[in-house]
Amino acid sequence: MKKFYVFDTNVLLYDPDCIFNFVGKNIYIVIPITVIEEIDKFKKESTELGRNARQFSRNIEKLRSNSDITKGAKINNGTTLIIKIPQKNLQHYCDYCFIGDEGDNRILATALNVQEEHKNTKVIFLSKDINLRIKASSLGLDSRDYEEREIAKFEEHYYGWEDIIASEEIIAKLYEDKKLNIDQLPNIKLFYPNHFLLIKSETNPNHTALASYNHSLKEVALFDTKFSRSNLWGLKPRNKEQIFALNLLLNPEIKLVSLIGKAGTGKTLLALAAGLNQVIDTGFYKKLVVARPIFPMGKDLGFLPGDVEEKLHPWMGPIFDNLDFLSNSQNSDSNYKFLMDKKLIELEPLTYIRGRSIANQYLVIDEAQNLTPHEVKTIITRAGEDTKIVLTGDPYQIDTPYLDATTNGLIYLLEKFKNEDIAGTVTLTKGERSRLAELASNLL
Repeated sequence: MKKFYVFDTNVLLYDPDCIFNFVGKNIYIVIPITVIEEIDKFKKESTELGRNARQFSRNIEKLRSNSDITKGAKINNGTTLIIKIPQKNLQHYCDYCFIGDEGDNRILATALNVQEEHKNTKVIFLSKDINLRIKASSLGLDSRDYEEREIAKFEEHYYGWEDIIASEEIIAKLYEDKKLNIDQLPNIKLFYPNHFLLIKSETNPNHTALASYNHSLKEVALFDTKFSRSNLWGLKPRNKEQIFALNLLLNPEIKLVSLIGKAGTGKTLLALAAGLNQVIDTGFYKKLVVARPIFPMGKDLGFLPGDVEEKLHPWMGPIFDNLDFLSNSQNSDSNYKFLMDKKLIELEPLTYIRGRSIANQYLVIDEAQNLTPHEVKTIITRAGEDTKIVLTGDPYQIDTPYLDATTNGLIYLLEKFKNEDIAGTVTLTKGERSRLAELASNLL
């Protein structure tokens, strides 16, 4: 059966190569002419949207040079791409239903036109815009969110650790032998590399053991509690999740770490403390680099005065707050400025990451839930030899309009890397910032 996919502009700005993700000779990809116009508005931007717009235009140009795209250009995967102009009568129908001659209405009119011309085929409208999908459904269109990357619902995402109930004998044997074969555990589940366990006694809930799973040996090892006694720049872990996180952050064999959790769980603080320890104290890495996407909370104040460092300062306020806490000094400003002057700490927006090759550095990406999967890929591929990358974020606090708790790059990354030995993740659930912050996170 033939299928026609009509694309909204935001899908192409989200993934400029999305037209290549559909396979089959009965698949037709329809790009409304209005979408081409809207893409043109972004092509001169230096942002990720601008780069994606230019990439999509190059993709279309290659197809146009060999085919008539108004009648249908064949793509190597067997699909056919068509640039479509809607009929006027359907455009008037759209104008009657909605306010104004806007681009969204023209795109909907094109989708209606395709459905009218191909009544016995499946026509699917793809958009990252929730309201536009609602409008499309109200017109009788099969409207869906575009996400070619199949990942779990956020509530089902890989946590990196879990609780297991076992007998007193099993826990005693673990303490005695320091390890257990995975088959000795009850209710065996699918464990991944660098998976952490809290094993509880079935008769005495207070009798527990922390353990980690060794994927290559297929065994569970008693967890080294030295991390619970660690004092990194005045910071000690306050719960098992933070102990698990420090294990990943301080392990040189783990090159990619994802820390997930709500505000106040200590994600960024732990990442910075471990980074300072391995750059300043041990010298394992030559530099601590901290980057974060630039998104304002509330109304944007517009352009900021000064050079790059001065412009960046307001956006990096949370990072400076954490450095202030870790320095344990009343005059922390001079401390982190001294380290920055010595090129041991570097703070920069993610815009400057593209094109770099980052070797022998400890790279922290804060607020990574605001990144698309494509942007996350761009960052990870910057890693050179002996570089460790730590991503932190809260998928419930997303500031970009076309991402959600399921489709953001942070969740995509941890799901894709959960089978890899060099990667690990920990989901932190217990707030430690303050009692007020924890109540606000849970109640509001």
